Amino acid sequence: MKVLSMMAAMMFGLLIHSIAEKSPITAENLWEFARVGSPTVSPDGKQTVFPVSTYCIEENNSKTHLYLMNNENGNYRQLTFNGSENSPAWSPDGQYIAFVSRRNNNPAQLFILPLYGGEPRKITDLPVGVFAPKWFPNGKKLAFGANIHPDYDGDWDQLKEIQKQSRENKVTAKVTENVMYRFWDRWITDGFYPRLFTVDLNSETVTDLMPGTNNFFNMMGGVNYDIAPDGKTIVVSMNSTEPPYERLNYDLYLVPTNGSGELTNITADNPADDMNPVFSPDGKKILYGAKEIYHFYADKTVMVLYDVATGNKQRLTDHIDLSCENWFFSENGRTIYFHAQDNSMTSIFSIPANGGQHTELFGSGTNSGAALAGNRHLIFNHHNLSAAPELYRLNLRNRQTEKMTGFNDDLVATINWGSIENVTYKGAEDRDVQMFINYPPDYDPNKKYPLVLMIHGGPHSIFGDSFHFRWNSQLFAAPGYIVAMPNFHGSTSFGQDFAISIHGEHAPKPFEDIMKATDYLIERGIVDETRMAATGGSYGGYMVSWIAGHTDRFAALVNHAGVYDLHLQFASDYSGNRAYQYSGSPWENFDQLNANNPAQFAHNFKTPMLVIHGELDYRVPVAHGFLIYGIYKSMGLDARLVYYPDENHWILNPQNSIFWYEELHNWLERYLK
Repeated sequence: MKVLSMMAAMMFGLLIHSIAEKSPITAENLWEFARVGSPTVSPDGKQTVFPVSTYCIEENNSKTHLYLMNNENGNYRQLTFNGSENSPAWSPDGQYIAFVSRRNNNPAQLFILPLYGGEPRKITDLPVGVFAPKWFPNGKKLAFGANIHPDYDGDWDQLKEIQKQSRENKVTAKVTENVMYRFWDRWITDGFYPRLFTVDLNSETVTDLMPGTNNFFNMMGGVNYDIAPDGKTIVVSMNSTEPPYERLNYDLYLVPTNGSGELTNITADNPADDMNPVFSPDGKKILYGAKEIYHFYADKTVMVLYDVATGNKQRLTDHIDLSCENWFFSENGRTIYFHAQDNSMTSIFSIPANGGQHTELFGSGTNSGAALAGNRHLIFNHHNLSAAPELYRLNLRNRQTEKMTGFNDDLVATINWGSIENVTYKGAEDRDVQMFINYPPDYDPNKKYPLVLMIHGGPHSIFGDSFHFRWNSQLFAAPGYIVAMPNFHGSTSFGQDFAISIHGEHAPKPFEDIMKATDYLIERGIVDETRMAATGGSYGGYMVSWIAGHTDRFAALVNHAGVYDLHLQFASDYSGNRAYQYSGSPWENFDQLNANNPAQFAHNFKTPMLVIHGELDYRVPVAHGFLIYGIYKSMGLDARLVYYPDENHWILNPQNSIFWYEELHNWLERYLK
């Protein structure tokens, strides 16, 4: 008994010591986490290859390597060591892995790695980067995407000359007559467009599958396409509208793999987007997603089956109030698996391939990249508000999940996490509004804490149960704040009606929801109503600007990349649908536009505001930040500007991000402590 008592005392001492060593999360910690990517499962379901990105704060950069995991026991090992590998794809026989890598400061090219020994073989050597490789079913060719200038006319030497002339041109002017002429953080006036290509593995001959095609696959980069089981056809999602791009409409095109370039649009009848096509295992059907309202970017996505022989279309999920994404077939083609946001989670579902009742397979946290591993398991990426992404395995028979990787376990064990509460309160129109509360570490229920409201962007998105690497609620709460994340009217994952309810009137209902969230927390007696702040980015920054003009109940505001003047949003990278979204424009129904325009209420400004903006933000042009900051200072109000000349809508570099959090915490401490 004495020995046991001594051992118990030692264990208790170790436990106390380990607890004492834990500390709240820091901004540096965010960049110390390994960022585990989506899994790609081998054809036999026994192994998974996946990317892992790690960052070096001192060097202000990142490296991405590929890892190989045994799906049975979870053992994994590093496969590549160059540090720029991505987009892994298994050969049909499971003997090789194709991937994209950028080496020696050259454009990213296609490599093939023999799985059971040998060095990677470079199989493309093009003057432009490649992306999104897929194997042909016979294993003899690979398809991939690349951005080219149409004047190259199939001659890669000519493309090199075009690039050389562009580099040597001393004229820096950019000229356009298009509605859309820049996107996110880049200009698109250089005349380059994406196409699909194939490369023969024996001869390394590259074939242009889309000669004469000049349009865009996906404005954020990449491409959604699939290859038919017989290898004769590719189906790809591509914008179908022509310049001046008054609006975009993604349609599905059948592309012969013989290089003829005779494309067939199979969704021309739908004025809204069609996306993410996937062939059924027998090649007779194409499964894809369709929207109906072209000017509502968060419109519900319905899964549709297209019969290749007849052209008939069967809508599978009209009866489900979920917006589907990332779907794929079971091996026998009888079941479809898919993801969907649902009540602030991103869950995994299944549905019979001929339609019917859907089933939730896993509904906790945020899940992505699910892939079949044999006929019994799914491998997927999972994270939540208190856990960074790792790979998990789901047993399809008993619905049990198992954590497979542990890249971040040691770091997670050192952090003193704040607890999470999922609540519902009554918001505008007496509707239920969901909200996460992130309590500070070592929360004392007998004390009242300062409140920091986090207001998400979009507006049609969510603050979900997810580990956010830019707006991390645990890091907001770490200094000793209660952090609240209301999913107000307009948020996704709560049904189509809730999401579209603010279309044309962006301010009133979300503002009421946010104020009622504040009242709810005060009534519970957990926050100090004299020490409250509201923070938001993008649309969240719009709402912060709206709050500044409509209430003085907050002690401080933080406005990151926020919309201040709706007129100025017609200088955004894409203004095609804004008149619909605002129910007004500077030339028509401008009274309605101005009724929801924060810039019309500057005379009410009182609350100190931190303004943060990036020069390369074309979604919410940087003039928004300069304008509200200039007005604040001209009114003699307390304001601070943090300007990044090399960042876009997001702060993506490690040292800039750490500095961002330093400014955030210093500003909040000034007014909440």
